[in-house]
Amino acid sequence: MSISIDKIKEPVKGELLDFEKHFREAMKSSAPLMDKITYYIIQKKGKQIRPVLVFLSAKMCGTINPSTYVAASLIELLHTATLVHDDVVDDAYMRRGFFSVNALWKNKVAVLVGDYLLSKGLLIALDSQNYNHLHTLSTAVRLMSEGELLQIEKARKLDITEDVYFDIIRQKTASLIAAACKAGAASVTENLDVQNQLWLFGEKLGMAFQIKDDLFKSLNS
Repeated sequence: MSISIDKIKEPVKGELLDFEKHFREAMKSSAPLMDKITYYIIQKKGKQIRPVLVFLSAKMCGTINPSTYVAASLIELLHTATLVHDDVVDDAYMRRGFFSVNALWKNKVAVLVGDYLLSKGLLIALDSQNYNHLHTLSTAVRLMSEGELLQIEKARKLDITEDVYFDIIRQKTASLIAAACKAGAASVTENLDVQNQLWLFGEKLGMAFQIKDDLFKSLNS
């Protein structure tokens, strides 16, 4: 039996509405072109699974607070930055059924937008002194980059084994979902065992998601 995304969001529906305001504020820029592009990105947002996981993890472990909103904004900013950069790397001109940033404003602007979103995420964590969130998310970005490079390397050599495949999806896809779960927990509890357990949960969830996505792509190709 499948569960709708709306059903999953239900326990944190109010928090997600507040998060929308936080995220729009976090995207603001003094550069008119940047504001125009970030407005376009916000209008074409996806299901926001990662912020949902931040809030669900926090609520499961304690009481949602300002640090939780910082974690959710940081996660979504970094995730959006990686999507913008991925479209440049992959020469992709569509994202969620709409033109990608690089399709509308070319690669140079898209790279700068991705850099801007990344810097905004880092500044949010630093300005609020949420250094634990910053460490968790920086670890995830490192793993994502290494996973992407590993995939490129193995695709050229055509020697991807099952173990290597699991390594790629664990780093490339699952690490940011794991970071969302851990950051949510860390925003409400200092218990490192709980935080690490939420990282592992997110990691397994992210890998399961990627395996399902790859299977559907394989069946439809």
